[in-house]
Amino acid sequence: MTKLRNEFDTLMVMELQPLRNYALSLTHDMDDTKDLVQETLLKAFRYKERFEEGTNLRGWLYTIMKNSFINNYRRDSKRNTFLDSTDNTYFIDLPSHKTDNDAELKFIRKDLEDAIDALPLELKITFTMNAEGYKYHEIAEELNIPIGTVKTRIFVARRILRDKLHQYGKEFGMTEVPA
Repeated sequence: MTKLRNEFDTLMVMELQPLRNYALSLTHDMDDTKDLVQETLLKAFRYKERFEEGTNLRGWLYTIMKNSFINNYRRDSKRNTFLDSTDNTYFIDLPSHKTDNDAELKFIRKDLEDAIDALPLELKITFTMNAEGYKYHEIAEELNIPIGTVKTRIFVARRILRDKLHQYGKEFGMTEVPA
């Protein structure tokens, strides 16, 4: 088993330059290229037990990279969408006198991360992949499980998180949290 892992690690190192070239062709930005290669290698190492010996490692890595790039693009395009529903555009240029409480957000983020980390492993992996932007069928394919199992795991994980973090729902005025 150790020999197989060492061979896998060696093959991964040999694929670094082709991965960088492919990432650069996708991102056209050196910083984004480095991030994409790093994310690809992280996912490859995380799921290396799923790689079948004797198959095309470069193709497997390129597929991981392409899917990561697409998911990042989708997430970034959703995040950068800004809808202005005001009638007066001068409101956009006014300086805001409100400040955000970053300390409170750090506590909330920590509680959320702790709650996710406490999930059983199969729920945590499925939920995290969904939160990263993977679609149900992509998760099912990646984890080699039925799509119904994916939906159930995500539902159960959300239910557990909702129960653990119910105080935030009350704090933010959510009396009834959707199932």
